[in-house]
Amino acid sequence: MQQESSEHIEEKSETKKTVTAKDYKRAEQFLWQNTYDKVLNSVLGQNWSSDVLIYNTRAEEGVKYVMADPESGEKKKAFDHQRVADTLSEKVDKEIDAQSLSLNDVSYSEEENKLSYQMNGQRFETDLSSYKTEKLPELQKTDELLSPDGKKAVYIKDHNLWMRNTETDERTQLTTDGEQYYGYATNNAGWVRNDRPVLLWGPDSEKIATFRHDSRGVGEMYLYNTKVGHSDLERWKYPLPGDSTVFKIERVVVHADEENPKVIDLDMEPDFHRSTISDHIADWGGRFLDNEWSADGSQLFFVSSSRDHKVAQLHAADPETGEVRDVLKEEVDTYFESGYSEESWTVLEETNEVIWFSERDNWGHLYLYDLESGELKHQIAEGDWRVLDLQHVDEENRTVYFTGSNREEGNPYYHYLYKVNLDGSGLSNLTSGNAHHQITWSDNKEYFTDTYSTVDSPPVSIIRNLDGEKVMELEEANVSQLIENGWQAPEPFTVKARDGETDLYGLMYKPTNFDSTKSYPVLNYLYPGPQSGSIRTFGFSASRSDKQSLAELGFIVVEVNAMCTPGRSKSFHDSCYGDMGDNGLPDQIATIKQLADRHSWMDTTRVGIWGHSGGGFASTRAILEHPDFYKVAVSGAGNHDNRNYEADWGEKWHGLLKRKENVDKNELGLYEQGDNYDKQANQLLAENLEGKLLIAHGLMDDNVPPTNTLLMVDALIKADKDFDLMVFPNAGHGFGNSRYFMNMRWDYFVKHLKDVEPPKYNFDDNIR
Repeated sequence: MQQESSEHIEEKSETKKTVTAKDYKRAEQFLWQNTYDKVLNSVLGQNWSSDVLIYNTRAEEGVKYVMADPESGEKKKAFDHQRVADTLSEKVDKEIDAQSLSLNDVSYSEEENKLSYQMNGQRFETDLSSYKTEKLPELQKTDELLSPDGKKAVYIKDHNLWMRNTETDERTQLTTDGEQYYGYATNNAGWVRNDRPVLLWGPDSEKIATFRHDSRGVGEMYLYNTKVGHSDLERWKYPLPGDSTVFKIERVVVHADEENPKVIDLDMEPDFHRSTISDHIADWGGRFLDNEWSADGSQLFFVSSSRDHKVAQLHAADPETGEVRDVLKEEVDTYFESGYSEESWTVLEETNEVIWFSERDNWGHLYLYDLESGELKHQIAEGDWRVLDLQHVDEENRTVYFTGSNREEGNPYYHYLYKVNLDGSGLSNLTSGNAHHQITWSDNKEYFTDTYSTVDSPPVSIIRNLDGEKVMELEEANVSQLIENGWQAPEPFTVKARDGETDLYGLMYKPTNFDSTKSYPVLNYLYPGPQSGSIRTFGFSASRSDKQSLAELGFIVVEVNAMCTPGRSKSFHDSCYGDMGDNGLPDQIATIKQLADRHSWMDTTRVGIWGHSGGGFASTRAILEHPDFYKVAVSGAGNHDNRNYEADWGEKWHGLLKRKENVDKNELGLYEQGDNYDKQANQLLAENLEGKLLIAHGLMDDNVPPTNTLLMVDALIKADKDFDLMVFPNAGHGFGNSRYFMNMRWDYFVKHLKDVEPPKYNFDDNIR
């Protein structure tokens, strides 16, 4: 390595000398707890009631609720805040501040002039003529799913499904043969579980699509808490890659009749616990993914996914007889996904057609199939750009609305709303402006809210019609208070990927007291995916975790969406398939080197890296696999060996576990297993550690079990390596931005990359 000049060393020493409590205080001001309330007039929450929108925003005087009617173009105060606060105060026997109202799930009945909403978990209704407020009965409890007509709620009791009449509170047992590890609608994916049932109500509120969850013989995971006396053991079913037995589901339709409930078994083999867009068969609300009822409830359509996610089969089922018919099948070499964040397939009953999402031409697009024959009619639109999510289908006019990306000039991660005719004609962008667009539809699908922004331009919210024409303006965010507080936006950049050809997009954070004559160490934040990238949005955000805060301590912080992450082409996403240990690290290193070539004030002899969960896995991998480049790493809750993480994750992104042929077990190294997952196991690289490594885990982490980190710790000890370890005895997965660990992370980088002792500093009480 070339010897550095004395001038360069002197410059670097300037940045090393001064990291004070004042710097930490300034850094703290850029955390979200200190920035969120300095963005005024942005749409914070919105609810459509038919074709009327009610939204709330933060104004100078406090929270404000606004009613917007796109038919008339009128925008007005939704209600008298003080009168609502006064009447609510009487109901809850507690003073409610009119300027701090926090109402959720707001709906408005124009006919009755009544407003209904939730506050602190309770539902209320206010008559806006008299401002008389009533507390409404609880329709749906936390662990229930409500029917479309609101008259029934289904829940799990003793592994069976029960139904509650929301008007009389009478209970009906819908299934009777459920048992432990073989129960109905069980919500357990291993990495996430709760008591809410997984199901999809039919449109007539008479039938339920669900399953019997078979976890018999599946291996278990164990955690125990820390307290005085005997610990509490937590145990649950948690399948791992390569297990001979993993979760399966036996699909059923439950007829929710109070007098004569019955269960119809679908006539098919059990499916693997898989969906086309997630590591779970349910969304966070308990909706059964990849299921769709016909409008009259006479047919159920659903997609089965193979264990390795390479085969997706669309079926049609008769809910009365259980007869199942195969409709169409797609098989891919890596993994099939049916959309970006939502399933983007749907059945068009009137014309006996199916809209199907596929990446078969290397880009996500929509295809039209015949529902009866399963034959492809044609691709709906094509090109080197991608459909993200199917949003709405106007069957009468044969028009499809969807979000998409990579088609417009500029950042490929900006989302837009498009429409196209089912025959492929008339493709048009309904959201003009080079920015990231977020869409919320009106109930009648005649209008949509378009909120658009960029990294450095605050959000603007408008209402558009189905032709994309602006119908009315809602809000334009004011960030003057944020800027007065010293805020600055991160700087977008473009570099080339490891192949020297593909463009990568990222953000760079500099200190607000930046001095181009000084030399700064570099910090690399990453989340390798593969289900998402480091940068979740290129839209506006007042705070992005603690990245700007770390920059304030005298660092240049860099994040980039590397190859192997979604949102671009299929080949871009597939770059690391079968090699999760790659983690996009070659792209991270290439990014920092290119930026350093452009900016002399970036010191690539002092590079640190950090991340949490998948980022914890990747940051440890970075310092072990690239010790010549990364000198310091902070790793939180890492899945360091995906053989110790849930089966669906590893088997989708790395492939099914396969033993290598003709391997002599006596010749295997420590922790080596002799299978195709060895290449991604961090502990096998423990002897490579040269720099400073801080690894941390919560001992009650039921997402990434702490055995992942303990494997790494054991290997480092056996390799006689110095490292730092932090365990959080009763913490789960989300300790990454806790006050204690954040302070530890800041101190670790200051001490080991800047070579100075960090100051004693206590965060404000609002930082948790």
